[in-house]
Amino acid sequence: MKNLIVIGLGYVGLPLAVNAAQAGYKVFGFDINKDKIKNLKTGITDSPEVGRKDILKLQKRGNLFFTDVIPNLPDKSIFVIAVPTPLNAERKPDIKMLEAACNSISAVIKKGSLVISESTSYIGTLRNFIVPRISQDFDILEIDFAVAPERIDPGNRKWNLRLTPRIIAGLSKVSTDRTFEFYSSFCRNVLIVSSPEVAEATKLFENTFRYVNIALVNEFTEISAKFNISSHEIISAASTKPYGFLPFFPSIGVGGHCIPVDPNYLKFSAELVNLDSKFIDLAEQINLSRPSMVAQSVASLFGGDLINKKIQIVGIAYKPNVTDLRESPALELIKALRSMGAKVKWHDPEVNEWNGEFSSPLDLALDVGLIVAPHDSINLSKWEKAEFKVLNLSTTTLKFEWPKFF
Repeated sequence: MKNLIVIGLGYVGLPLAVNAAQAGYKVFGFDINKDKIKNLKTGITDSPEVGRKDILKLQKRGNLFFTDVIPNLPDKSIFVIAVPTPLNAERKPDIKMLEAACNSISAVIKKGSLVISESTSYIGTLRNFIVPRISQDFDILEIDFAVAPERIDPGNRKWNLRLTPRIIAGLSKVSTDRTFEFYSSFCRNVLIVSSPEVAEATKLFENTFRYVNIALVNEFTEISAKFNISSHEIISAASTKPYGFLPFFPSIGVGGHCIPVDPNYLKFSAELVNLDSKFIDLAEQINLSRPSMVAQSVASLFGGDLINKKIQIVGIAYKPNVTDLRESPALELIKALRSMGAKVKWHDPEVNEWNGEFSSPLDLALDVGLIVAPHDSINLSKWEKAEFKVLNLSTTTLKFEWPKFF
């Protein structure tokens, strides 16, 4: 049984660990969060991709182990790095967790091992950052390195880890072949590209494509509002064109661990070769301004005055049916509304607690209700006969009593 060590057990690492264990690998899932490790050992997880029964079954079978100490195994192993690569306060790449992962691996790695990075980062990260830190005690040819950027979309019931095409590339043919063999054991479609840099850039570009188009739609929403026409109706009409158009829908901003983050890693990559990224800069300016602009739009319903207005937001996660608050624009919307004097509470049974606050039951004593991330677990029927305004700010295609606000 081949050994696999997964570094980081979040939305990316945990599904990988489970799928590899199901494919027959002996998997050691490592995370520095001791409480998470304790919970995982009992099958408790907030990952929408993994079930409790699967975790317990694989542990009992001896294919899956959870630990807060990277095991020092006697034989060569496969290491997969799946740690977060967020942005710092200046919205610049923060790869401290990636560096810590490299340092931890370098302390236990054996000759002949394979290291794969799934963590999103700037172009050249594998070759220029990961390799020097891990192979410092070896000849570079004694360890194989590859990159296979994650494409996890939490909660997506159609495109899961097994079905979503996987892009890979190694530093050598041997490392590429070994990586292809690994992912082919549990992924239906594994595609090899010419270099790690191409694989890294692919991940950055595909999410930057989405980020820029979301910004375009958000800007278009302002134009359509001035003409008192629905941007959603226009986008739906444009979608009937059978070629040359992809629908994106307006939102209160962009959240999650990829779309609002990856463009900044591409921007950083451009800066490394002394290039500007004007589209990314403009897209970020538009998307980051959305919560404030939406708050202004809500205020306009009350003559521009939100002082002491009672508002409840439904769903503060970055999208429906996840617990993830990373980069969630709902949090910025709450701050914007409160800065204008509104009394804001929120309802989100999936999140339940944020910043010392707790989810409030759906209220009927409101001036306005705002639907942002309508989880399947939320029943909005209580609001259907309410006398206050309800604004549907969500990007979902779910049909509600209330039309889209944008």
